[in-house]
Amino acid sequence: MLFNGLGTKISGQGCAGFPAYTPEDRRRLVGVADRLTAYWGQQVFVEVQDQCRLRFCLAGYETRPEALPSGA
Repeated sequence: MLFNGLGTKISGQGCAGFPAYTPEDRRRLVGVADRLTAYWGQQVFVEVQDQCRLRFCLAGYETRPEALPSGA
């Protein structure tokens, strides 16, 4: 279910967010990203959105790190 649901959303939008409340949830979702990568032959990146949510994206859709203030 996660494989198809996340895969459909990622392929249609380039990225998708999904709740991950526990370490087990996070491990399971990273595993889904690994399986999607193998299936598509294209890297699916996993990013932390906040304490309870992960973001999955294809190359070009990843979140750009914010620039540090000059002098930091």
